Amino acid sequence: MIKLISKHLMRLKNTLYRRIKVFSFKCQYGNQFKAQKFHFREGFHIFIEESGVVQIGKNVFFNNNCSITSRKLVEIGDNCIFGENVKIYDHNHKFKDKNKLIAEQGFISEPVTIGNNCWISTNVTILKGVRIGANTVIGAGVIVYKDIPENSIIINKQDIINLGKDSI
Repeated sequence: MIKLISKHLMRLKNTLYRRIKVFSFKCQYGNQFKAQKFHFREGFHIFIEESGVVQIGKNVFFNNNCSITSRKLVEIGDNCIFGENVKIYDHNHKFKDKNKLIAEQGFISEPVTIGNNCWISTNVTILKGVRIGANTVIGAGVIVYKDIPENSIIINKQDIINLGKDSI
């Protein structure tokens, strides 16, 4: 009986935590944050800068320590799941002017779109301007820097090259 009560209290605590956090996103960002019913674990963060917008579809799940940073638009479809430590950025620093500090050169922003029913695995980084098609699986540790068509599986292939003793 005590285990059952403890389990229900933990669920209530987690539900209240999520609802308060979503409420704080809506208060802080107003119309720049648009989300239907979604779930997340500890360490989930959203950063919306300037005129950025984050749109999250329904039935989306973010595991521990995921973050989304938007200066333009990050759009996530329905029924997506995100592994731990996924990072999504819709911008990058400008850095071509050698006479200026990188921090003073501003940003280049392009929308990020993730289709419906995608699984983005652990430690994936999604960079600006990327469109990920529906029904796509992205394996652990992948850096997504270009468009991925729907119904794709992307892996981080790490070949081991044995140089032998004499090559070192």
